[in-house]
Parts: sequence; C-alpha cells; structure tokens
Amino acid sequence: MDDSFELYDLKVETIATERPFVCSHREGDYFLVQGENLVFPETDRFSMYALSAILPLLAAKQRVTDRNDWMYTDAEIACPDPNCGARFRITRTGKRVFRHHEVTLVPLEEENKE
Repeated sequence: MDDSFELYDLKVETIATERPFVCSHREGDYFLVQGENLVFPETDRFSMYALSAILPLLAAKQRVTDRNDWMYTDAEIACPDPNCGARFRITRTGKRVFRHHEVTLVPLEEENKE
C-alpha cells in the first residue's frame, strides 16, 4: 500500500509596511519550514510573540488546499503587537514526499470496501 503524502516547504519572511516596526523584527529576517522542522539559516533570532501568531497556520499552509479556500490565497500575518507595522509572509517554496510509516507509529487502517 502506498502511504506517501506531500507537504509544501515554506519560507516565512518579515516584510515591512508603511507603519514602523515596534518589536525586534528586522525586514528580511526569515525562517524555513521543512517537514516538521523550523530552520533558521541566517536569522539568529525571531520574536516568540510573532512566532506564536504564525505557528497555528504553518501546518495548514504546508498542505494542499482547494483554490477557493482562503488558506490558498492569504499569506500575510500581522505582528500580534497592534502598534507594530511588521507582517510575516508565508510562501510555498517546494514540495517534499513523506511516508506515513516514517512519521508515526499509528498504522493506517484499511478502507472499508463494500
């Protein structure tokens, strides 16, 4: 049985708006999402408050979504500080193939064949 599935790799980048930054964000700071891992290749810091606003959306952005789903089009998250002008853009950068048996010990159930 083929137990493979695909997830998108993501890039989450700090972008500027017309409003000034209040928090410690720097325009261009970014991290990557590769499978279950957050990878910080160049950024030595990232606000935990901003991360708390972004994290709930990452698993959904990794998955294939219907073209009519808002998750397909919406890609910017505002800084949770209402006075800060920073935004965080989530971009899909590629796909990876995973296998169910490699990421969990819970077995797949056979589909009912009636």
